[in-house]
Amino acid sequence: MMHHLKQSCGTGYVSLIFFLSAIVNTASSITHYSIPEEMEEGSVVANLATDLRLDVKTLNERKMRVDVVANKKYLDINKVTGELFILERIDREFLCPSKTTSYCVLKLDATIENPVRMFNIEVEITDINDNSPHFRRGTMHLDISESSPVGERFSLNNAADPDVGTNSVKNYHLSSSEHFSVEIQTGRDGTKFADLILKKPLDREKQAVHNLILTAVDGGVPTRTGTASIIVRVLDVNDNAPSFEKAKYDVDVMENSPIGSLVIKLNATDVDEGSNSEIVYSYSLYTSERTQKMFNLNPENGEIRVKEMINYEDLKLYEMEVIASDKGPNSLSGQCKLTIQVTDMNDNHPEISIKSFQSPIKEDTPTDTVIAVVSVSDKDSGDNGIVDLHIPEKMPFKLRESSDNYFELVVSEPLDREKVPEYDITFTVTDRGSPPLSDNETMTLELLDVNDNVPQFPQSFYTIRVMENNAPGALLSSLTAFDPDLHENQYLVYFIIEKEIANTSMSMLFSINPENGNLYALKTFDYEIEEEFLFHIEARDSGSPPLSSNVTVHIIIVDQNDNAPVIVSPWRAHGSMVEEKIPRSTDKGSLVAKVIALDTDSVHNSRITYQFLQVTDATLFSLDQYNGEIRTMRMFSYRDPRHQRLVVVAKDNGEPALSATVTIKLTTMETAVKAYSDMTEEPLEYDIFSDINLYLVIGLGSVSFLLLITILVTIVIKCQKPKPSKAAPPSRNSVISERNSTIADSTLVSNDAYWYSLFLAETRKGKLVVRQPLPKGSRYIVSSIPRGTGLTDTSDSAASTLQYPK
Repeated sequence: MMHHLKQSCGTGYVSLIFFLSAIVNTASSITHYSIPEEMEEGSVVANLATDLRLDVKTLNERKMRVDVVANKKYLDINKVTGELFILERIDREFLCPSKTTSYCVLKLDATIENPVRMFNIEVEITDINDNSPHFRRGTMHLDISESSPVGERFSLNNAADPDVGTNSVKNYHLSSSEHFSVEIQTGRDGTKFADLILKKPLDREKQAVHNLILTAVDGGVPTRTGTASIIVRVLDVNDNAPSFEKAKYDVDVMENSPIGSLVIKLNATDVDEGSNSEIVYSYSLYTSERTQKMFNLNPENGEIRVKEMINYEDLKLYEMEVIASDKGPNSLSGQCKLTIQVTDMNDNHPEISIKSFQSPIKEDTPTDTVIAVVSVSDKDSGDNGIVDLHIPEKMPFKLRESSDNYFELVVSEPLDREKVPEYDITFTVTDRGSPPLSDNETMTLELLDVNDNVPQFPQSFYTIRVMENNAPGALLSSLTAFDPDLHENQYLVYFIIEKEIANTSMSMLFSINPENGNLYALKTFDYEIEEEFLFHIEARDSGSPPLSSNVTVHIIIVDQNDNAPVIVSPWRAHGSMVEEKIPRSTDKGSLVAKVIALDTDSVHNSRITYQFLQVTDATLFSLDQYNGEIRTMRMFSYRDPRHQRLVVVAKDNGEPALSATVTIKLTTMETAVKAYSDMTEEPLEYDIFSDINLYLVIGLGSVSFLLLITILVTIVIKCQKPKPSKAAPPSRNSVISERNSTIADSTLVSNDAYWYSLFLAETRKGKLVVRQPLPKGSRYIVSSIPRGTGLTDTSDSAASTLQYPK
């Protein structure tokens, strides 16, 4: 409120003053006046002539003047009336900008001559509420996560008011909001600050932006206000905000500290990952501009360093608020308050001394084993002399204080040389001064190997395919194991675990290089004798005691088409021709002969098909390509030659295919022979065992038959020496029966029992009887007994026999 004094119409002085007082302080010879700021020019403050007891009429001739101790001459005296009046409008905020005190005074010197006298005058300028609060930022942007808890506070830009006392900012009001409220805080200098308080959880999906109005109200009468817009953007869930170890830090810093020296390193942590855990540090709006000018905050690592020279006499205490914000897509933040007290110097570095250090140590060293003793010291006193010793985190060691300023480094977790062979342990000692001083020393701890790892094969089971007829000494595979240990604990030796198969040990069939695990074949394998081998390989290290592991090896012999078919029926001597007789009256479709060939290769390579290589009359005979049966396609006529020559080839399914041929000479007879088509088709066993009285005949016939076979075989061996071959064809040990016999008998001697344990071939209308296979590698003799035309023929009644070598 402004008050004015106006001169009346020549009758005297009338003073209309509210809250204006004129006080004459005779004790100090200072005349004191108090007036409000912003009085209009010409307004009368007081009558100096009256107050100083001077004669008004002599003021002019005695040259009375007033000198103002200020940049401007705000007041002057009317030499006619003796009134002190306002020469220029007075702004208290301009005249006294400091807000440290509300007392603002103008000092005047009043001088008069004849005689010279000087009067000291003080005019106190009191504050009026002529300034409204205003914000440094008209719009404040706040990013708040939707996961922010109720009650969380956010610092806001405070309003400034040049007025003092009750006319300064006294309160803040927030526009109506169901989610936010404000809380007033008072600084050490009485400045009012507003914190935004979350009173209800946010939901970005319901409302992404909140527009608020913050109003600052002063204490004047009437009150003045200032407003700022607050835009709150709700961030989506990055649900872990950075947090400091403490909410408030108190740090001492020495005056005249070098520019760039470290005050403190704030360490905010965020348990999120990726960009959500990368932290950026910044000052909040709560931090004054003066504090920000004195200290530099590194936004990347949280280090606060001296930015300008610190003067203890200027300011002893600095307060700041630091915000740690993560780099998530919707940044979250945490804050801490930091109070920096200016003190004197901490000029002694702490010292560290390694008293003992044991290296290397075995990797199986038990936990709690002491491996080093360290002492620390600091010549300073108080907090500057208290030191802390640290080692890097995430190491299997810990420090244990043994006595005053002595620490033991002990093993805290099991060690494993195969994971970490050595550790660089840095001992860091730091005092508690401000800023703290530190020293460090690094020691290398080496781990000795212990034989604690067994050899490891890449596979637990190896399947190796080997083509038969391989060259002896051929490399089959390399079975290399790995041992992560060192030196002799890593040197591996390979063995074949002995296993006998048919009185033959594995070491006679295979060999392994003990140094590198190369597996070799010691012999040539024959698929027809042995198809597979199963054994174990052991890898053993050279540690003490040695450790070992084994692996199963499955050798599969792959078949080659290395055996040609062997024609076993009709049997003929080497290079000879088979002769058969057939009645000329044979019906169409009658069985003339049946060719049977055997192949000792695998199933694929042993599939046999039959074809005519030569035939006298292609219209007379047909050959079944799968069972080898030769049948008549029509009846014989008088024009047909008496002798027919048939050449049949038996070919396997291998690549390339192998074959065998047989030549059959058929002679037609005019004599009446019972048609084969009328012969019985009953099984052989029924013919042989239909009459119990036949056993005697069988016995006599067998003795005679064996005697004849023995004589003929002896003659054949003496007269003909067979040529050696890789797979010898079955040999004929019996003679061809008479031309007029219905069926020829045959005996087959073979070295491989893979195919059949028994076969019976009938050259006409006969059957092939196949029994179960014998164990592989067994030698057997199969005798084919001919089928007779009647039960009285003792030579045709012997049963098929199977003989094993003894």
